[in-house]
Amino acid sequence: MLQQTQVTTVIPYFERWMQRFPDFITLASSSESDVLSLWQGLGYYSRARNLHRAAQAVVDRYAGTLPDELEAISTLPGVGRYTAAAIASFAFDRAVPTVDGNIARVLARLFDLQEPIDTARGQAAIWQAAAALLPEKSGSLYTSALMELGALLCTPRNPQCLLCPVRDFCTTDQPESLPRKKPRARTIQLEEPCLWIQRGDLILLQQQTGKRWKGLWKLPRLETAPESAPLHESTYPFTNHRVNLRVFQGVDGDAAWPASRWISPAELEDLPITAPHRRAIRALLSRTTSTTKRNPDA
Repeated sequence: MLQQTQVTTVIPYFERWMQRFPDFITLASSSESDVLSLWQGLGYYSRARNLHRAAQAVVDRYAGTLPDELEAISTLPGVGRYTAAAIASFAFDRAVPTVDGNIARVLARLFDLQEPIDTARGQAAIWQAAAALLPEKSGSLYTSALMELGALLCTPRNPQCLLCPVRDFCTTDQPESLPRKKPRARTIQLEEPCLWIQRGDLILLQQQTGKRWKGLWKLPRLETAPESAPLHESTYPFTNHRVNLRVFQGVDGDAAWPASRWISPAELEDLPITAPHRRAIRALLSRTTSTTKRNPDA
């Protein structure tokens, strides 16, 4: 959950997740819909699917107990180099090289690494530096110390070098210029026209089948936007894209929508719906309720 997401945002999600899925067996036996429903709002839904698959692998291969060896952890679905190392370090106190954003910044400055860290050569240099400083034991304490150093003193801007406990070993004279990264990709603008179709209190939603949103529900998507004014308009980001979501009034029976369902207001909270579409639905329902109150005979 902490990948690409701030701690303050994650805490309530983590607490709800652990109440619902307290162990690997419970998570592994749950449906993907339940998993996505608990995750909705965090984005990057492939993380939730991979976590679900990893739990199933732990149950199938290791009888529900997470292995403590780095190599075994690395074979789990969705577990990359950093995640495997972090688990080995924090869960099992293994002294293994671990690199997150804070640690990468500390190491880039300590070793004055000029290669952009988001390139293959830069990644190799950072991980090599991480391995060079490893203690023989107490991996959890060591990794925590590096992370805290980056979070509290060796910050992206205005690093507190005079207070740094390892300043005598630091080889850069321009800490704020490091770590270097490739130029950011330009933002791509996308349009997402959708329809608002009601049948009494029911709302028509469509389940997604694409890789990014698979299993999640959205308002029915249009190929092209109509000339009429939208009922709702908002923007949201993902990766280097900025999406303009516009929702237009539709009419029940206009067209057949594959993988669609009529959803009651009571079902909405438990249904895994993408966050931008959930916000749009709430805004439109609120508007509908206000209109009905003003015009009780409508």
